[in-house]
Amino acid sequence: MNSRRREQRAWYVYDWANSAFSTTVVSVLFGPYLTELVRVAAGPSGRLEIIGFAIDYRAVWAWLIALSAVTQALAMPLVGAIADYGRLKKPLLGATAYVGAGATVGMYWLDHWVLGCVLFLVANLAFGSSVLLYNAFLPEISGAAERDAVSSKGWALGYAGGGLLLALNLLLLTRAQGLGMSQAQAARINLASAGVWWAIFTVIPLAVLRSRGPNKNLPAGQGYLTTGVRQLRQTLKGARRLPDTLRFLIAYLVYNDGIQTVLALAALFPGVELKLEYSAVAGSFLLSQVVGIPGAIAFQHIAGRMGNKRSVMLALVVWTLAMLYVFAGGVRTATELYLLAALVGFIMGGSQALSRSIFSFLIPNGEEAEYFSLYEVSDKGSSVLGPAVLALVLDATGSFRIGALAIAVFFVVGFGILARMNLPRGAATAGNELPPG
Repeated sequence: MNSRRREQRAWYVYDWANSAFSTTVVSVLFGPYLTELVRVAAGPSGRLEIIGFAIDYRAVWAWLIALSAVTQALAMPLVGAIADYGRLKKPLLGATAYVGAGATVGMYWLDHWVLGCVLFLVANLAFGSSVLLYNAFLPEISGAAERDAVSSKGWALGYAGGGLLLALNLLLLTRAQGLGMSQAQAARINLASAGVWWAIFTVIPLAVLRSRGPNKNLPAGQGYLTTGVRQLRQTLKGARRLPDTLRFLIAYLVYNDGIQTVLALAALFPGVELKLEYSAVAGSFLLSQVVGIPGAIAFQHIAGRMGNKRSVMLALVVWTLAMLYVFAGGVRTATELYLLAALVGFIMGGSQALSRSIFSFLIPNGEEAEYFSLYEVSDKGSSVLGPAVLALVLDATGSFRIGALAIAVFFVVGFGILARMNLPRGAATAGNELPPG
């Protein structure tokens, strides 16, 4: 096996490792568990007093995601700038991964909603930072012709890893009483297990991935923080000469905000709005994980026929129709929920894997981590505007269906911006070549 193929396989494993956090914690268990803690704290009124504001307990989770995204937006670009200045992507990947895994393991002792918010903010910041560093390896370990395939395989393995741990966690939840534990204790064990899984499998990419690029010396009298701030300023200034890169980045920030908000909605909509049993809620998400594996691979082949940009635009059309269907009153039974989950799972991996591949062609060599830090601001639980809009809608109307209509707007706007992006011109401006065809 050549060294590049070996690195690619190790790189896939990090998606397997970190997806345990995005599935078990962000998408399935933490939101409902935290919401229940907030409901108890809110009392009969159903509204929690936070710094002078009375907030509907159902909206706290969405507001927490938005707050977490703000911390990531402030910190991740600096992490990316520091990583690209020296040969620091790999050590920073290890540091952020294990900080995030440690905070996730700490969720085993979660007994108050404030503690939950703090642990989630730390874990999600570390998670987003580690993923931007992981993404920055993509252009280094794959050539132009194989970029879509490598990105898609990473997403597919992520679905497999996240889905496998989620299945094991759901098995524990269903058998908790027979094992002599409460549902709450089982949920805390499941949350902590995501951190353990994340930590164990991170060993493989850290052992195999190679650091590349010049090992630059810090300027005299300056530390990494000062140097990182200066490097970030230079990156933002230089980005002005890459209009198609910026156009794609804006499009991605908009439509992926919608995708991430759907994940937040999926954790609460079936149980709170449809009054379905939690087993149906978790089962639907597990189904989306399983279907996401062939979905990511299928979109790789679709991109081979119609191009990766058009494939993403096709996925956005389907996303929009799915949200409009929910708004119009569709999805009322467990069966309909499963059908929607299968559809969402199929298009989600493909749209995100190809987006990552597209962006890798639009950034200059040697600046991967810096640009991926901007990209990561709206990836995997890092979105700001979508959850904030959803929280406002829930607080004002209490209707998840109206929230679905608001989310559809993100897909429509993102589609319009993406349609105006010229990929060949953007790749050429960044100094990259697209694969033939």
